[in-house]
Amino acid sequence: MDKTTILVVDDDHEIADLVGIYLTNDGFNVLKAENGKGCLDMLKEHPEIRLIILDIMMPDMDGLTVCRHIRTESNIPIIMLSAKTQDMDKIIGFGTGADDYVTKPFNPLELMARVKSQLKRYETIMVPDDKSNTVAVAGLIINPDEHTVTKNDELIALTPIEFNILLLLAKNPGKVYSAEDIFQLVWNEESFEVNNTVMVHIRRLREKIEDDSKKPKIIKTVWGVGYKLEG
Repeated sequence: MDKTTILVVDDDHEIADLVGIYLTNDGFNVLKAENGKGCLDMLKEHPEIRLIILDIMMPDMDGLTVCRHIRTESNIPIIMLSAKTQDMDKIIGFGTGADDYVTKPFNPLELMARVKSQLKRYETIMVPDDKSNTVAVAGLIINPDEHTVTKNDELIALTPIEFNILLLLAKNPGKVYSAEDIFQLVWNEESFEVNNTVMVHIRRLREKIEDDSKKPKIIKTVWGVGYKLEG
């Protein structure tokens, strides 16, 4: 069986080498880039890459800019690394399209667990068991098998997290989910920043599927309770 390829992007060679060692020991194939341009070049040269570990603070082109570039063409999972620990920094990271955010210094074993979680999430939909496949609701066609969403016959590019949130709501139209519910079902882990994390992803999801994200008609906010998708 071919090894899953992961791209590590960091201008700190010691950190890149450390992450590479742990990934290799866990059975992954590792590619490295030391800057943003190198990252984008690697993605073009190696379509087999399945996940990116991306440092934010890099010269010339920072990780946030790189992430925005990637998101115009791909929904590949991206885990950001940063020395910044403030909530706003994490919100900005998620806002550019990152799927997860790990602060330095980090426990390599925790990073490996997050890598495996993102890869699993990318391949499977973490929602309650349901044998149905295509979901048609609110003018959207959602295909879990192909991991695609279309609206008016146009393909909408979503990240794995955005897709999983949408599918969760779409399979249960009219049902209100709190931010805690969504985080538990989609991320399947605990966090002290649930509200901010979910809010950012809902906002980005609305920007992609709503005609007017400031006046959403598909994903509604039930103030003080949570979110629901209108059937």
